[in-house]
Amino acid sequence: MAYTNIDDPELFFQTVLFSGNAGTNAITLDGSQDMQPDWVWIKQRNGTTSNHLMDSVRGAGRYLFSNLTNAEGGDGVDGGGSDLLVSFNSDGFTLDAGADSNASGATGVGWCWKAGGSASSNSDGSVTTSVSVNTTAGFSIVSYTGTGSVATFGHGLGAKPNLMIQKKRSGSAAWTVYHDKVDANPSHKYLYLNSTAALADYADHFNDTEPTSSVFTLGTDTSVNGSSATNIMYCFTEKKGYSKFGTYQGNGNADGTFIFTGFLPAWIMVKPIDATQNWQIHDLKRLGYNITNKNLSSNNSAAEAENDFMDIVSNGFKIKRADVLNVSGDRYIYWAFAKAPFTNSNGVPTNAR
Repeated sequence: MAYTNIDDPELFFQTVLFSGNAGTNAITLDGSQDMQPDWVWIKQRNGTTSNHLMDSVRGAGRYLFSNLTNAEGGDGVDGGGSDLLVSFNSDGFTLDAGADSNASGATGVGWCWKAGGSASSNSDGSVTTSVSVNTTAGFSIVSYTGTGSVATFGHGLGAKPNLMIQKKRSGSAAWTVYHDKVDANPSHKYLYLNSTAALADYADHFNDTEPTSSVFTLGTDTSVNGSSATNIMYCFTEKKGYSKFGTYQGNGNADGTFIFTGFLPAWIMVKPIDATQNWQIHDLKRLGYNITNKNLSSNNSAAEAENDFMDIVSNGFKIKRADVLNVSGDRYIYWAFAKAPFTNSNGVPTNAR
């Protein structure tokens, strides 16, 4: 059996760095492949600005902030024009002059994922959803309308999701996160992407029901399933050699824990689940060499900080400090996407570093 079916991860995920020009700004991805992204996450690196998340299912002109509970803003929503993203392009995306990450003198980063382009109707659940899905990459974007009662919703992946990130579009609500490694009963637990809070118990988000290969179940909590509320869900299932959704335990040592992913990570997010702490975002692009010390967070608007947290290597990452991401006995979750597999589909080790 092949170690991976994805020899070139840049078909499905890329990081791009850019400089603001205070005008219409076409950002071209510079990876090995042209890719038209379906989910773009943008953050200004040198300024205190929100994380902006846009996707092709909601439309280029509409955005959400991962660090805030705000309802969706943008074109046709808040009375303004397309004041952030103008378009998803065959080789990247175009920013509007009004985007704060596109201000003169601003430096920015864009993390880009490929789903399935235009959304299609999915009737696998008790509620019909609109889904853009890429089963090869294990990623789907699901738009749905809440019912106010327990219901199931199709996600299109054809495999059980390891990670789901949900946001109410039509009103203020937290970003609810399901990660299947947090507990023996993960559907009874939750984290908030916009918060430093530790893992908590609650049955009414996911109704104490694990997602299946075709649907996820939502309970009666209004933040995830309010009657007539519009919502978006980003769903991921692990693909060997391309994506990894896991957990590790801190050892409290400067010679910290090594986490095996099976690929050279291009992007890593880590969160302690036993403690109040930021979600930490690292990528291979912003520094390009070890120690990887350029850190951003999904839950705040802070500019890029320099912290010597980890080395990124050909088959995973290694924590380099005794605190924050490596407190003795604390548990951490992570999700990561590949720059290059450690071994390709022919079983040949790649020159990943």
